[in-house]
Amino acid sequence: MKKNVFTLALLLMSLSAALAQTWTFKITHAVARNSKVNQMYVTTKSGDVKYYNTADLTSVKFEGDKAIIAPKSGSENDEYNASVQKISFAKKVDQGESGDIDNPAGVIQITEAKGWQESAYLKWAPFEGASSYNVYVDDKKIDAQLVRQYKSYYRADVLGLKEGTYSVKVVPVNADGKEIAGANTASNLVVKSYNREGFAHFKYAGVGAYNNDGTLKAGAKVLYITAKTAKTVSTTVNTGKQETITGLQSIIDAYSKGKDTTPIAFRIIGKVNLSDLDHISSSAEGLQVKGKGAHSVMNMTFEGVGDDATVYGFGFLLRNTKSVEFRNFAIMHCLDDAMSLDTNNSHVWIHNMDLFYGKKGSAADQAKGDGTVDIKGDSKYVTVAYNRFWDNGKASMCGMKSETGENWITYHHNWFDHSDSRMARVRTMSVHMYNNYYQHCDVYGIGATSGSSIFMESNYFDAVKRPIMSSLQGTDAKGDGTFSSEKGGLIKAYGNVFANKPDNFSYITYAENNTSFDAYEVSDPSEQVPASVKTLVGGTSYNNFDTDPSLMYAYAADKAEDVPSIVEGFYGAGRLNHGDIDFAIPDETVVTNGHQQPWPALASILDAYTSGVVKVFGESNATGEGGSTEGGSTGGSTGGTTEGGSTVTPIEGTVLVTFTDSKPSSSIVTVSGNYATNKGTATIDGTSYSTCVKMESATNISVTVDKKVTMTLYFSSADTKTNAKIDGKKPAEVNAVIDSTAKTMTVTLDAGSHTITKQDTCNLFGIKLVPVKE
Repeated sequence: MKKNVFTLALLLMSLSAALAQTWTFKITHAVARNSKVNQMYVTTKSGDVKYYNTADLTSVKFEGDKAIIAPKSGSENDEYNASVQKISFAKKVDQGESGDIDNPAGVIQITEAKGWQESAYLKWAPFEGASSYNVYVDDKKIDAQLVRQYKSYYRADVLGLKEGTYSVKVVPVNADGKEIAGANTASNLVVKSYNREGFAHFKYAGVGAYNNDGTLKAGAKVLYITAKTAKTVSTTVNTGKQETITGLQSIIDAYSKGKDTTPIAFRIIGKVNLSDLDHISSSAEGLQVKGKGAHSVMNMTFEGVGDDATVYGFGFLLRNTKSVEFRNFAIMHCLDDAMSLDTNNSHVWIHNMDLFYGKKGSAADQAKGDGTVDIKGDSKYVTVAYNRFWDNGKASMCGMKSETGENWITYHHNWFDHSDSRMARVRTMSVHMYNNYYQHCDVYGIGATSGSSIFMESNYFDAVKRPIMSSLQGTDAKGDGTFSSEKGGLIKAYGNVFANKPDNFSYITYAENNTSFDAYEVSDPSEQVPASVKTLVGGTSYNNFDTDPSLMYAYAADKAEDVPSIVEGFYGAGRLNHGDIDFAIPDETVVTNGHQQPWPALASILDAYTSGVVKVFGESNATGEGGSTEGGSTGGSTGGTTEGGSTVTPIEGTVLVTFTDSKPSSSIVTVSGNYATNKGTATIDGTSYSTCVKMESATNISVTVDKKVTMTLYFSSADTKTNAKIDGKKPAEVNAVIDSTAKTMTVTLDAGSHTITKQDTCNLFGIKLVPVKE
């Protein structure tokens, strides 16, 4: 991500000279922080930050150890005598680049067009004679459901785009379904990639239904979920046999059988209420995504279309899942937690969400709901990024007491907007928290307990009285304790900024108190915490996970001063355009009987919330082809009616798929199962291969082809059985030919998606696909 802030660190004096000086100030021109204009930050040696609008300044100069700031007004200068630690310069927030629009007479009048993150959108005024509209991205038609009518305008969003520059054309269509004159095009729409840093993508490509380049995976299904279609949407799922399943929760439940790992994107349009669903499989949370066994591959993405997608009255429960993504929608008035990663989940990516109050609970501290994002039950390799937590009471619990491993969780570029606590509250786990914005958080920021290890890097705390705490030591030891008397965890800290410190601010470093401290400050992120540094209660040390290249991902942290502008910018936290709720949470806190209460004005907005969508074109057919330029397939049993893009990776000539590096060599094949390198070898076309997929009861291999092919499976030379089920059917039922000498099985497949599962125990080394000439 392009940085918004460029920091100039100023070495003003030697330490001895600094100690000899008395810090003095003469400040009359400092202003409030304002991310909408370019500003200069002056960080004092006491940690305070003063802000200046650069447009109001003439110069900044230094006379010895004195910093002098001259205003354009000609009035008296501001002076900092021996008191400045550094000066930084922050650009105003990035509002995104508008595409090129030309609106001559006689054509559709486009009012707004922008690219965002792996998507683009445009709005236009109603056009005389048009009953509907077709929209094309680089001359390929998008799904009809991506075109919506609002009260005074129309809008289309294009999803699943690679980073690049695009043109989007909108064409009027008359009542007879024919395109008529009046088309117009917005060009030079700049699309950027999502930031995929974090543990969810550590040694794992393609979390959810999308590839890492932003396009849908080969063969991915797309289902459009609206208030009208949540009960009626249907698709074919392999549950041991090919079945047509109807209803959102029912489709998710069918995947829990563990037979089908076909990538699937559920695209949410407008507001979907709890009452709109076919049913919920978790009475406590709402929609349940559950794998057959621990860490079952799901390949699911739940995503919002546009800037107003919302689920209302329910949340999500994940159990036993792997490869699940949530992005670009809001959750309002959830039942319990907005998102609960309850048991044995991995490679889960939660990003660009707007998370609001939940349903009021029975406990005094549940006025804003229970939790928001909870991660527990040995869930691991999770990234929580670019989310906006709107005044939540308990933002994120991370770990219980039952975890058996370090689990590895990332929180980055989140906006904790006036939330109260648990940002995050960490037990047992190894957690990297960087570039998060803590804005007026009332109770505390991060809390470490139960032997956890947390690296707090370049976060921005604005008016947070207890930003960083470890149980029963440092700041927490000053009072009655915040964390149920649990043992402490160790926090490594680097580059964090504490602005607008309240009068009761407390942050104690190891350098200040080497027995009862909040965090161990390092001078460089690569610095390790010595094993001799231990928690006061529990005696645990920091595990230095962040400096171990075998455990840690590559990333590029922004300077802490950059963070407010980044998360408040166009590519920042929350939904596209920061969603459809324009409300600035006041800095005051509403407290009743010692507990924080929802902000009344925001609560009223949520209570009265309705969707602005008047009509979804193509809503009668809830399936689609993705609406992007690459990847994706028809999502349901009846197929889509649009021409959104190529449905699968095309097969040109013979294709051989092998499993070197424990993954398929082509996106035509996806694997849910275990790999091995000790099951013998297979020789294919003169080349010996040693990595295989073990054909076990839970193994599920998906093959998606765009034409009729002959498929040959190559098994180990040591296998006594060389067979597999195709689409749940035994070899004889699909007229397969088994060569026990060559250790192969050959079968003919029609165009479409197919599954390979276990018939007998054996080991698969390769899949050859040869187009059939007809």
